[in-house]
Amino acid sequence: MKVIICGAGQVGWQIARHLSGERNDVTVVDMNAELVRRATETLDVSGVTGHASYPDVLERAGARDADMIIAATHLDEVNMVTCQVAHSVFAISRKIARLRSQSYLDAIYSDLYRRDHMPIDVVISPEREVAEAALQRLAAPATFDTENFLDGKAQLLGITIDEACPVINTPLRQLTDLFSTLQAIVVGIRRSGTLFAPAAGDQIFAGDECYVFSATTDVNRTLEIFGKSNRKQERVVILGGGNVGLAVAKALEARADRVRVKMIEKNRNQAEAAADALERTIVLHGDGLDEAIQAEANVANADAILAVTDDDKTNMLAAVRAKAMGCPMAICLSNDPTLVPLMGPLNIDAYINPRATTVSSILRHIRHGRVRNVYSIGDAEAEVIEAQVLSTSPIAGERIRDIPFPEGVLLGAVMKDGKLVKPTGSTRIDEGDVIAIFAMADDVPEVERLLQVSIDFF
Repeated sequence: MKVIICGAGQVGWQIARHLSGERNDVTVVDMNAELVRRATETLDVSGVTGHASYPDVLERAGARDADMIIAATHLDEVNMVTCQVAHSVFAISRKIARLRSQSYLDAIYSDLYRRDHMPIDVVISPEREVAEAALQRLAAPATFDTENFLDGKAQLLGITIDEACPVINTPLRQLTDLFSTLQAIVVGIRRSGTLFAPAAGDQIFAGDECYVFSATTDVNRTLEIFGKSNRKQERVVILGGGNVGLAVAKALEARADRVRVKMIEKNRNQAEAAADALERTIVLHGDGLDEAIQAEANVANADAILAVTDDDKTNMLAAVRAKAMGCPMAICLSNDPTLVPLMGPLNIDAYINPRATTVSSILRHIRHGRVRNVYSIGDAEAEVIEAQVLSTSPIAGERIRDIPFPEGVLLGAVMKDGKLVKPTGSTRIDEGDVIAIFAMADDVPEVERLLQVSIDFF
């Protein structure tokens, strides 16, 4: 498949990394020659320096025979015009655009993206994706990461293992025997900074970060087994009144169970706009790093603080201060993956990586065939792929123990006729089943081969 990626920033580079690693013909376009050089030198991609929406630039990028264009520059209008040119001049069949302005995303203007108007097949909103990720973190405060799969019947839980965890030093095979009715499987472990798919004989140690697939009905029991408990969030402080903070506050206001929300915003105009847009949320104008303003927001008695300003260091320091004042849970937004290793030592409970959430969303639409969901883990170290099994797939009709999965691949959950099934060696995978697979990045192409997604790509 030939793909043109417009924008060689963090999101564009990661998408190029994924697609080029899966033997696609990828060309990266960016006005910044240094970003293009970085992409071409570190990845198996071609590069073109120039304005992404110019027809001659797209011509040089090979738009005449491209199958897909992904417009992920930093400017909404450039992304929109790029898709228009791709459609009108080059007849590229699939067009994905990243749009940040909320005005472009309002449902009442959805007709704008019809093929006879502004032909964009998929619109990705980073702010909405991040807001949804933040709400999921708040819903599962005992985890550092969480994502829903299989129509909400299963969840991927990121759990940090403490010394008090009752199952440390226990082989995973023994966990299965001890909790035979529990629909939960450990699919990934990060130890000393390295992520791997564990074998049945591997043990869990204090300090590990475990990725566990659990039936939604068994989430609380799973957390208890790993020494955690889910606490209901009734009082939340949001630091940052931008698009992300505003979207989270509106979602919390809409919940049936009333959540008391306070927001801190440094910019006066933005604070006033947020106050006008929200009904029950108390908006405070001030610096979230200031101890006095955190005290005014009653951070010490809040259940959680969510720091989502556009400055990573502000988010981290505000989270540290809130924890020091007595807030039991701190979640912060971090664009810089090199800051993530500092989260643990700083006692920050969870983080949200906007790049990872946006990349996951774009991948979900790229792997179109029978792939229903893709979730990128860490710094694109692994993926969880949810897909429907085709009759032509090599795994259809096979028992799990007989399927030649690579070492870096584990089956997390199976859904048969809408019912969740805990996968065991004797479970047979049938046509029409929906499965969720954890795969290390290097093993993703083999997973796609086993799923036969390529024959139904578009």
